Amino acid sequence: MKKMLSGVFAVLAAATAAEAADVYQPEVIQAPAIEQPVVAAASGWYLRGDIGWGYNDLRGAHFYQGSNANRRSFDSADLKSSFSLGGGVGYQINNYLRTDVTLDYMFNADFEGSTSGGCGVAADCVSTDRSSLSALSLLANAYVDIGTYGIVTPYVGAGIGGTYVKWDDLENTSCENGDPTNCDPTVTHKGKRNWRFTYALMAGASVDLACNLKADAGYRFRHVTGGNMFGYAMNGGPGSDKGFYTHEARLGLRYMLDACQEATYMPPADIPVQQPVYK
Repeated sequence: MKKMLSGVFAVLAAATAAEAADVYQPEVIQAPAIEQPVVAAASGWYLRGDIGWGYNDLRGAHFYQGSNANRRSFDSADLKSSFSLGGGVGYQINNYLRTDVTLDYMFNADFEGSTSGGCGVAADCVSTDRSSLSALSLLANAYVDIGTYGIVTPYVGAGIGGTYVKWDDLENTSCENGDPTNCDPTVTHKGKRNWRFTYALMAGASVDLACNLKADAGYRFRHVTGGNMFGYAMNGGPGSDKGFYTHEARLGLRYMLDACQEATYMPPADIPVQQPVYK
Protein backbone atom coordinates (compact mmCIF):
# COMPACT_ATOMS: atom_id res chain seq x y z
CA MET A 1 0.00 0.00 0.00
CA LYS A 2 2.80 2.40 0.89
CA LYS A 3 4.52 1.61 -2.37
CA MET A 4 1.31 2.34 -4.26
CA LEU A 5 0.84 5.76 -2.58
CA SER A 6 4.47 6.67 -3.16
CA GLY A 7 4.06 5.87 -6.83
CA VAL A 8 0.90 8.01 -7.12
CA PHE A 9 2.64 11.02 -5.50
CA ALA A 10 5.63 10.58 -7.81
CA VAL A 11 3.37 10.59 -10.89
CA LEU A 12 1.49 13.73 -9.68
CA ALA A 13 4.74 15.60 -8.93
CA ALA A 14 6.13 14.78 -12.35
CA ALA A 15 2.92 15.95 -14.06
CA THR A 16 2.94 19.23 -12.12
CA ALA A 17 6.57 19.88 -13.02
CA ALA A 18 5.85 19.16 -16.68
CA GLU A 19 2.87 21.57 -16.67
CA ALA A 20 4.93 24.30 -14.99
CA ALA A 21 7.58 23.87 -17.62
CA ASP A 22 4.98 24.60 -20.30
CA VAL A 23 3.99 28.06 -18.76
CA TYR A 24 5.76 31.06 -20.41
CA GLN A 25 6.94 33.63 -17.89
CA PRO A 26 6.99 37.13 -19.47
CA GLU A 27 10.17 39.13 -19.16
CA VAL A 28 10.07 41.77 -16.45
CA ILE A 29 10.38 45.20 -18.10
CA GLN A 30 11.80 47.91 -15.92
CA ALA A 31 10.15 51.34 -16.27
CA PRO A 32 12.56 53.90 -17.63
CA ALA A 33 13.98 56.30 -15.07
CA ILE A 34 12.42 59.77 -15.21
CA GLU A 35 15.13 62.35 -15.65
CA GLN A 36 14.69 65.46 -13.56
CA PRO A 37 14.71 68.57 -15.73
CA VAL A 38 17.70 70.83 -15.27
CA VAL A 39 16.56 74.32 -14.28
CA ALA A 40 18.92 77.21 -14.89
CA ALA A 41 19.63 79.25 -11.78
CA ALA A 42 18.31 82.82 -11.69
CA SER A 43 20.89 85.35 -12.81
CA GLY A 44 20.18 87.76 -9.94
CA TRP A 45 19.95 90.80 -12.22
CA TYR A 46 16.88 93.01 -12.05
CA LEU A 47 15.47 96.21 -13.52
CA ARG A 48 13.52 98.72 -11.48
CA GLY A 49 11.27 101.72 -12.02
CA ASP A 50 9.94 104.12 -9.38
CA ILE A 51 7.69 107.13 -8.93
CA GLY A 52 7.72 109.32 -5.85
CA TRP A 53 6.40 112.36 -4.07
CA GLY A 54 8.80 114.31 -1.92
CA TYR A 55 8.48 116.90 0.81
CA ASN A 56 11.45 119.22 0.33
CA ASP A 57 13.04 121.07 3.23
CA LEU A 58 15.44 123.83 2.13
CA ARG A 59 18.04 124.33 4.84
CA GLY A 60 18.38 128.04 4.07
CA ALA A 61 19.81 130.46 1.52
CA HIS A 62 22.02 133.54 1.58
CA PHE A 63 23.12 136.26 -0.82
CA TYR A 64 25.34 139.32 -1.09
CA GLN A 65 23.61 142.68 -0.85
CA GLY A 66 25.16 145.90 -2.11
CA SER A 67 28.68 144.55 -2.16
CA ASN A 68 30.46 141.27 -1.59
CA ALA A 69 31.23 142.38 1.96
CA ASN A 70 27.56 142.39 3.00
CA ARG A 71 26.45 138.76 3.15
CA ARG A 72 22.88 138.21 4.32
CA SER A 73 20.47 135.32 4.74
CA PHE A 74 17.00 135.24 3.26
CA ASP A 75 14.36 136.18 5.80
CA SER A 76 12.29 133.26 4.50
CA ALA A 77 13.17 130.51 2.05
CA ASP A 78 10.71 127.77 1.20
CA LEU A 79 11.05 124.96 -1.33
CA LYS A 80 7.77 123.30 -2.28
CA SER A 81 7.06 119.60 -2.69
CA SER A 82 7.67 117.84 -5.99
CA PHE A 83 7.32 114.54 -7.85
CA SER A 84 10.11 112.26 -9.03
CA LEU A 85 10.55 109.53 -11.62
CA GLY A 86 13.42 107.08 -11.76
CA GLY A 87 14.84 103.77 -12.84
CA GLY A 88 17.84 101.55 -12.33
CA VAL A 89 19.56 98.21 -12.66
CA GLY A 90 20.58 95.96 -9.79
CA TYR A 91 21.81 92.56 -8.69
CA GLN A 92 20.38 90.24 -6.02
CA ILE A 93 23.52 88.83 -4.37
CA ASN A 94 21.69 86.43 -2.06
CA ASN A 95 18.46 86.21 -0.07
CA TYR A 96 19.54 89.05 2.21
CA LEU A 97 21.72 91.43 0.18
CA ARG A 98 21.24 93.31 -3.09
CA THR A 99 22.68 96.38 -4.76
CA ASP A 100 21.60 98.69 -7.56
CA VAL A 101 22.42 101.91 -9.37
CA THR A 102 19.54 104.37 -9.80
CA LEU A 103 18.93 107.54 -11.77
CA ASP A 104 16.07 109.74 -10.49
CA TYR A 105 14.71 112.98 -11.89
CA MET A 106 13.01 115.40 -9.51
CA PHE A 107 10.55 117.66 -11.33
CA ASN A 108 10.43 121.40 -10.67
CA ALA A 109 10.03 122.38 -7.03
CA ASP A 110 8.95 126.01 -6.63
CA PHE A 111 10.99 128.34 -4.44
CA GLU A 112 9.55 131.32 -2.58
CA GLY A 113 11.67 133.64 -0.47
CA SER A 114 11.84 137.16 0.90
CA THR A 115 14.40 139.71 2.09
CA SER A 116 14.17 143.11 3.76
CA GLY A 117 16.13 146.35 3.58
CA GLY A 118 16.44 149.47 1.49
CA CYS A 119 15.49 149.56 -2.19
CA GLY A 120 15.19 152.16 -4.94
CA VAL A 121 11.74 153.47 -3.93
CA ALA A 122 12.06 153.51 -0.16
CA ALA A 123 14.39 152.90 2.75
CA ASP A 124 12.22 150.11 4.17
CA CYS A 125 11.39 147.47 1.57
CA VAL A 126 10.45 143.82 1.43
CA SER A 127 11.37 141.69 -1.56
CA THR A 128 9.53 138.76 -3.06
CA ASP A 129 11.86 136.21 -4.64
CA ARG A 130 10.63 133.40 -6.87
CA SER A 131 12.40 130.58 -8.65
CA SER A 132 12.33 126.78 -8.96
CA LEU A 133 14.79 123.94 -9.13
CA SER A 134 14.96 120.51 -10.71
CA ALA A 135 17.46 117.78 -9.87
CA LEU A 136 18.92 114.59 -11.34
CA SER A 137 20.36 112.13 -8.79
CA LEU A 138 22.73 109.28 -9.60
CA LEU A 139 23.12 106.92 -6.62
CA ALA A 140 24.81 103.61 -5.86
CA ASN A 141 22.69 101.75 -3.30
CA ALA A 142 22.89 98.69 -1.08
CA TYR A 143 19.97 96.98 0.69
CA VAL A 144 19.51 94.37 3.38
CA ASP A 145 16.38 92.24 2.93
CA ILE A 146 15.42 91.44 6.51
CA GLY A 147 13.43 88.30 5.71
CA THR A 148 10.47 87.04 3.70
CA TYR A 149 7.12 86.64 5.45
CA GLY A 150 4.70 85.04 3.02
CA ILE A 151 4.98 87.30 -0.02
CA VAL A 152 6.30 90.37 1.86
CA THR A 153 10.01 91.21 2.29
CA PRO A 154 10.89 94.27 4.40
CA TYR A 155 14.25 95.95 3.80
CA VAL A 156 16.55 98.82 4.79
CA GLY A 157 19.16 100.48 2.62
CA ALA A 158 21.56 103.34 2.00
CA GLY A 159 22.92 105.11 -1.05
CA ILE A 160 25.67 107.54 -2.02
CA GLY A 161 26.36 109.57 -5.14
CA GLY A 162 25.74 112.97 -6.69
CA THR A 163 22.89 115.25 -7.74
CA TYR A 164 22.90 117.71 -10.61
CA VAL A 165 20.87 120.67 -9.33
CA LYS A 166 19.48 123.18 -11.84
CA TRP A 167 18.09 126.45 -10.48
CA ASP A 168 15.87 128.48 -12.78
CA ASP A 169 16.31 132.24 -12.96
CA LEU A 170 15.31 134.04 -9.77
CA GLU A 171 12.94 136.99 -10.10
CA ASN A 172 13.25 139.59 -7.35
CA THR A 173 10.69 142.35 -6.77
CA SER A 174 11.21 144.87 -3.93
CA CYS A 175 8.30 146.97 -2.69
CA GLU A 176 7.89 149.58 0.03
CA ASN A 177 6.90 147.92 3.29
CA GLY A 178 4.09 150.39 3.95
CA ASP A 179 2.85 150.54 0.35
CA PRO A 180 3.02 147.20 -1.54
CA THR A 181 2.15 149.00 -4.79
CA ASN A 182 5.30 151.15 -4.67
CA CYS A 183 7.86 148.74 -6.10
CA ASP A 184 11.17 148.63 -7.91
CA PRO A 185 11.20 147.02 -11.36
CA THR A 186 11.58 143.25 -11.18
CA VAL A 187 15.19 142.11 -11.35
CA THR A 188 16.12 138.74 -12.86
CA HIS A 189 19.13 136.86 -11.50
CA LYS A 190 20.56 134.11 -13.69
CA GLY A 191 20.04 130.67 -12.17
CA LYS A 192 23.00 128.40 -11.46
CA ARG A 193 23.50 124.67 -11.92
CA ASN A 194 26.07 122.29 -10.46
CA TRP A 195 26.78 118.78 -9.20
CA ARG A 196 26.47 118.19 -5.45
CA PHE A 197 27.30 115.37 -3.07
CA THR A 198 24.24 113.33 -2.04
CA TYR A 199 23.46 110.47 0.32
CA ALA A 200 20.22 108.61 0.98
CA LEU A 201 18.65 106.28 3.56
CA MET A 202 15.79 103.93 2.65
CA ALA A 203 13.29 101.60 4.29
CA GLY A 204 10.31 99.73 2.89
CA ALA A 205 8.95 96.39 1.77
CA SER A 206 8.54 94.46 -1.46
CA VAL A 207 5.57 92.25 -2.36
CA ASP A 208 5.83 89.26 -4.71
CA LEU A 209 3.38 89.72 -7.61
CA ALA A 210 4.80 86.89 -9.75
CA CYS A 211 7.90 84.73 -9.86
CA ASN A 212 9.81 87.54 -11.60
CA LEU A 213 7.93 90.69 -10.55
CA LYS A 214 7.90 92.55 -7.23
CA ALA A 215 6.07 95.67 -6.12
CA ASP A 216 8.08 98.01 -3.92
CA ALA A 217 6.73 100.59 -1.46
CA GLY A 218 9.09 102.59 0.69
CA TYR A 219 10.44 105.79 2.21
CA ARG A 220 13.65 107.53 1.18
CA PHE A 221 15.48 110.33 2.97
CA ARG A 222 17.85 112.21 0.68
CA HIS A 223 20.32 114.94 1.61
CA VAL A 224 21.62 117.12 -1.22
CA THR A 225 24.41 119.44 -0.07
CA GLY A 226 24.55 123.19 -0.75
CA GLY A 227 25.78 125.06 -3.80
CA ASN A 228 25.38 128.08 -6.05
CA MET A 229 21.82 129.36 -6.54
CA PHE A 230 21.84 132.54 -8.69
CA GLY A 231 24.17 135.20 -10.03
CA TYR A 232 24.74 138.93 -9.57
CA ALA A 233 22.32 141.54 -10.98
CA MET A 234 21.46 145.17 -10.10
CA ASN A 235 23.57 145.45 -6.96
CA GLY A 236 22.43 142.08 -5.57
CA GLY A 237 23.89 138.61 -5.53
CA PRO A 238 25.32 136.16 -6.09
CA GLY A 239 23.31 133.78 -3.93
CA SER A 240 23.64 130.20 -2.76
CA ASP A 241 21.54 127.67 -0.91
CA LYS A 242 22.58 125.52 2.05
CA GLY A 243 21.26 122.31 0.53
CA PHE A 244 17.98 120.54 1.10
CA TYR A 245 16.43 117.42 2.56
CA THR A 246 13.83 115.38 0.72
CA HIS A 247 11.44 113.06 2.58
CA GLU A 248 10.08 110.89 -0.18
CA ALA A 249 7.31 108.28 -0.46
CA ARG A 250 8.02 105.92 -3.35
CA LEU A 251 6.22 103.20 -5.30
CA GLY A 252 7.91 100.99 -7.84
CA LEU A 253 8.31 97.67 -9.61
CA ARG A 254 11.30 95.34 -9.79
CA TYR A 255 11.53 92.91 -12.72
CA MET A 256 13.83 89.97 -12.04
CA LEU A 257 15.63 88.61 -15.09
CA ASP A 258 15.47 84.80 -15.51
CA ALA A 259 13.88 84.38 -12.11
CA CYS A 260 11.07 81.95 -13.02
CA GLN A 261 12.04 78.30 -12.66
CA GLU A 262 10.12 76.31 -15.24
CA ALA A 263 9.88 72.51 -14.88
CA THR A 264 8.07 70.30 -17.41
CA TYR A 265 6.45 67.10 -16.11
CA MET A 266 7.24 64.03 -18.25
CA PRO A 267 4.88 61.11 -17.46
CA PRO A 268 6.36 57.59 -17.68
CA ALA A 269 5.74 55.62 -20.86
CA ASP A 270 2.77 53.23 -20.79
CA ILE A 271 3.95 49.62 -20.38
CA PRO A 272 1.42 46.99 -21.44
CA VAL A 273 0.75 44.25 -18.93
CA GLN A 274 1.45 40.87 -20.55
CA GLN A 275 -0.52 37.81 -19.49
CA PRO A 276 1.21 34.45 -19.09
CA VAL A 277 1.36 32.49 -22.34
CA TYR A 278 0.84 28.78 -22.19
CA LYS A 279 2.53 26.59 -24.77
